[in-house]
Amino acid sequence: MADFVESTHIQGVLTAEHRAFGDERGRFSEVFRREWFPDRSWEAIQLNRSESRAGVVRGLHYHLKQIDYWHCLSGQLRIGLHDLRLSSPTRGASQVIDVDGSCPGGVYIPCGVAHGFLAVTYIVLMYVVDQYYDGADEFGVAWDDPELGLDWRLDGAAIVSDRDRANPPLAALDSDTLPP
Repeated sequence: MADFVESTHIQGVLTAEHRAFGDERGRFSEVFRREWFPDRSWEAIQLNRSESRAGVVRGLHYHLKQIDYWHCLSGQLRIGLHDLRLSSPTRGASQVIDVDGSCPGGVYIPCGVAHGFLAVTYIVLMYVVDQYYDGADEFGVAWDDPELGLDWRLDGAAIVSDRDRANPPLAALDSDTLPP
């Protein structure tokens, strides 16, 4: 079971607290059920695992056709979100969500919401998507663009891939790649 709360900042972003059941042996929690989500027609077809050392920033990425559902298995991460959807009532809104793998939960990210994370500690992130990876549907925006208003609270220098470092600032995004 999970208790979902819709973001007060970005329409369609959901955070979940998963109920964990434990005893002297350990604990158990469900982390995904399609019936939990608002668009029950989406089909989770790929499960990914990402590991990052402390200080790594991944993203910001966004998709026109892909929904993501993230679940942190271990460590602490800071998720940065920005609504790029042209028709969204929360277009232009940003949000930072802190997630800790010791507290089971998840974050549902709809199409058109730019997303990325800072690994505050070493992290293991599992995420479910509803489309197979398609590089033609992966776009980016600079994670550190001040126009996004994301407070990463980063201690020290970020470790960023060359690909993510090349993401354009918000003002330079190609209108053809913006979500409806």
